[in-house]
Amino acid sequence: MSPISSEPLLVSTPRWIAARRQFPDLPMSNLPKLRTQRALQLSRRTVTLAACLGLSTAILGMAMPAAPSTAADYQEIAQALRAGGLVIVVRHGATFADQADADPLNFDNIAAQRNLNDKGKMLAKEFGVALHEAGVPVGAVYTSKYNRAYETAVLAGFKDIEKTADLTEGGLVVSPNENNRRSEALRKLLATMSKSGTNTNLVTHYPNIIAALGKDWFDVKEGEASIFRPENGSYKLLTRLQMDEWSRISAAAK
Repeated sequence: MSPISSEPLLVSTPRWIAARRQFPDLPMSNLPKLRTQRALQLSRRTVTLAACLGLSTAILGMAMPAAPSTAADYQEIAQALRAGGLVIVVRHGATFADQADADPLNFDNIAAQRNLNDKGKMLAKEFGVALHEAGVPVGAVYTSKYNRAYETAVLAGFKDIEKTADLTEGGLVVSPNENNRRSEALRKLLATMSKSGTNTNLVTHYPNIIAALGKDWFDVKEGEASIFRPENGSYKLLTRLQMDEWSRISAAAK
């Protein structure tokens, strides 16, 4: 096994800080560079090590399917979505990079939160339109208690939205045990079959996705969706889509 590169890491970025909070015992030299290539390199080594130690790849990472690139790829995804039975996990839409959650214990204080910017609001609306045009059946919808997640679902046109602590970013304002409980709750939702003929939609945050799904999601972007199929008490990743790719799904479905 080749040694892990000693090239410098992006230690001052918000993603690195979030990762550091989620993996406090991981040596700094072993944290992957926040780019897809580095994430995949480390993932391969981690999964190999996990196999030797008998650890679960649900925590340490899972094999990444090829990203859709052709009309046929998008058509296949559209057909799977229209058939229902999937779980769509969305990181909330694009936000203002100069805002922070200044009052994290008061979810009603929206002005003190990091909120969606104009691009985030526009793409959330287009996401909902694309689902409707593609004939994708929407079932249960769960979001974080933070407004940026809830508003992503509202602007997408979802109905009967349920806010839940299970998808809410905890960080340093909740205990490690509670953060672990939320990670397990997200994995349980991924493994839960949706109502017949519909797809479950979850809108959450970067730290929650990383903690539940592992290092392969170090590069997950705002608005990105990961689509899973629950099966045999677990779940299988079908694909990952950026929010501006949903128009290709609706076009392929016509």
